[in-house]
Amino acid sequence: MEQYNTLFIGMDSHKDSISVAYAPDERTAEVIFVGRIGTRNSDIDKLVRRMQSKARELIFVYEAGPCGYSLYRYLTKKGYQCYVVAPSLIPRKSGDRIKTDHRDAIQLARLMRSGDLTSVYVPRSEDEAIRDLSRAREDAIHDLKAAKARLKSFLLRLDIRYDGTANWGKAHLRWLSKITCPTQAQKTVFQEYIQAISQHTERLDHIMVELHEIAENWRLYPFVEAYQALRGVKFIVALTVAAELGDITRFDNPRQLMAFLGLIPSEHTSGSKRRLGSITKTGNSHVRRVLIEGAWAYRHPAKVSPAIRARLESLPLSIQNIAWKAQLRLCKRYRRLVARGKNKNKVVTAIAREVAAFMWAIAHEVKQTG
Repeated sequence: MEQYNTLFIGMDSHKDSISVAYAPDERTAEVIFVGRIGTRNSDIDKLVRRMQSKARELIFVYEAGPCGYSLYRYLTKKGYQCYVVAPSLIPRKSGDRIKTDHRDAIQLARLMRSGDLTSVYVPRSEDEAIRDLSRAREDAIHDLKAAKARLKSFLLRLDIRYDGTANWGKAHLRWLSKITCPTQAQKTVFQEYIQAISQHTERLDHIMVELHEIAENWRLYPFVEAYQALRGVKFIVALTVAAELGDITRFDNPRQLMAFLGLIPSEHTSGSKRRLGSITKTGNSHVRRVLIEGAWAYRHPAKVSPAIRARLESLPLSIQNIAWKAQLRLCKRYRRLVARGKNKNKVVTAIAREVAAFMWAIAHEVKQTG
């Protein structure tokens, strides 16, 4: 049996099975499809033993997907190299209209051998747990909004309208408590919708309490505290950035971080013509959303409010200086771009891009002072 130095093993992973192919390190060698195996650890061990008989070094690769990172963690724990790649960045032929597990496994092995795959950042288990809790909060907010929209639509169909200025405030809740529906069936619907809103509100409050308690003992909590020195970056924004991206000092420069978040303009350049379009919107949408929401705070003049001052008290002077420099620059930049007639949404997106750069600088300060 021929012995290779390295095998590149492509795995198309699913819930109940994994399709496997391997490519020897010799460029001219044919990519071999091994077959389909199970997803249990014993199945993975059997595959490893089989591949070890063919090469001294094994490099595994599979696509990021709903099955998570358990396969990556199991293989790396056993000392093997494993990469999780972004499905959207896998090169594909435009005319190829056939997709099978067999082909996907072979393609992964071949592209890994040629170095044409882009791996994704794999968070630690504890970081992923915080991220899951943060995303559960987003889900709770979406469910609460949907429940409120259903209730408002139901009342509108009955021609029951609220004339106040603020929805879901104390006055609005008092008004809801006095509503009487015309039929028993509609009374039941109304009470069910009210109950759903109460349940989602309690669920959101519970998740927020858990987030604050668990985050205080998290290894990245110093980053969460430091990010809040910036205007428009409160606890949720800071936590979302840390939970989704981990330690952002892994990016070599702020431009890499901006590009990863999809906050840079798309570009089409050909010859002497250079055309910039809307932002690329690649990468992590959760972080991009919270940064753009927080960037609206820079439409006001620069100042240190009591809330910001309270967040700054326990932080080093170097981080406070970065936060004030960010305020001066970004507030001025917002006014200047709006004065030039730029669309406010585009201006805020540009501000969010620079907020990410200042967060990168703050993260480096935390590393140095920590």
